[in-house]
Amino acid sequence: MSFTSIPILDLSLSHDPDTKPAFLESLREALLQVGFLYIKNTGIDDALIQDVVTQGKAFFDLPEEKKLEIQMKKVPSFLGYNKLGHEITKHAIDWREQVDISTPHPLPSPTSPLYYNLRAPNQWPDPTFLPSFRPVIEAYIRQMSTLSVTFTSLIAEALLLPPTAFDRYFDRDQQHKLKIVKYPDTGALPPSSISPMSPAKDTTEPPQAQGVGPHKDAMLTSYLLQASSHRGLQAQNLAGTWVDCPPIPGTLVVAIGQGLEALTHGVCASTVHRVLSPSAGSGPRFSLPFFQGVSYDATFESVDIPPAILAMRDDRLRQIHEAGGRIDEVEFTFLKGKFNHLGEATLYNRVRSHQDVGERWYPEILARVRAEQAAAGVVEAKSEQGDDVAGRDERETANGYHPTIKAA
Repeated sequence: MSFTSIPILDLSLSHDPDTKPAFLESLREALLQVGFLYIKNTGIDDALIQDVVTQGKAFFDLPEEKKLEIQMKKVPSFLGYNKLGHEITKHAIDWREQVDISTPHPLPSPTSPLYYNLRAPNQWPDPTFLPSFRPVIEAYIRQMSTLSVTFTSLIAEALLLPPTAFDRYFDRDQQHKLKIVKYPDTGALPPSSISPMSPAKDTTEPPQAQGVGPHKDAMLTSYLLQASSHRGLQAQNLAGTWVDCPPIPGTLVVAIGQGLEALTHGVCASTVHRVLSPSAGSGPRFSLPFFQGVSYDATFESVDIPPAILAMRDDRLRQIHEAGGRIDEVEFTFLKGKFNHLGEATLYNRVRSHQDVGERWYPEILARVRAEQAAAGVVEAKSEQGDDVAGRDERETANGYHPTIKAA
């Protein structure tokens, strides 16, 4: 039952009552069996997509000192610019640089929970250098926010639930996040970047540079705009084989997050994926993943899934067991019983991922992170710049219990 290709769904079919049932059936199959899919005819304005790609690439052409003006560690929100080689996945450096931007929010009040620090104003590059960057990015985030909510309602319908089934997990002014990412080709990386990646089952792979290592996205859904022609994105099927997800013009790649798998009692599959660095001389790969958020005030519980859908899940699990089990080294991130709210878990994971931010703004949480790592015998990795780094934020590789998430 392991997939060998990524399905492509035409979102426009969901708008017509005559074609919507077949669309929902295809979506259900993708959710249950793959956890990764392309969508086309998304309704996002083509001119806006071109503009956001142009502006995203232009950001990385800024002088280094201008990018560092909005470095992530300058604020407690984990929004801003992250330098090349500053993150680790699966004990290896991710060779990419990125800037994180979210839906706009004011600074939290002094009496707000600490995790409300994640909801804050963005850091924007100097408009003297990039005058169109902010309006274009904000317009794209608005359209993607609408798309993600619409698509989540279609997921609910595909699971025989009301289209509003997941609405209670979102704030009225829900925060969503956009990353703008540059993966330099291996010719622009130090020799130490070239090392064997985790091999696929029953295959041998030449040494590769890790753009980002094997991981699962943490929240509900994410939507990846592949902004250059490079291959490199791969999803791992249940047999452990890596399946290419090449750029297809006019599409977004949708990844199902761990949160949605948890909310649906394991019905929706969250799939491991990775990015290989472009080969030397091919130029940098660019991508813009949009991460649909969930209320930070949510607690850990799940929704009621119809028995017919649960039976489909059980059939999938039986087939996996008969095939020898699921090849999947990435576990769930939010530990049930360890945190009271999703925001607490998210803040903890952000500190673990970005320890330079933790050292400046969250020393007590960082001390907790390091104590737990030491107790577990985890050796902290060093980023290319020498900073201690471990874990993920939107993507997570820590061992954990299957979470359930409940609206407050």
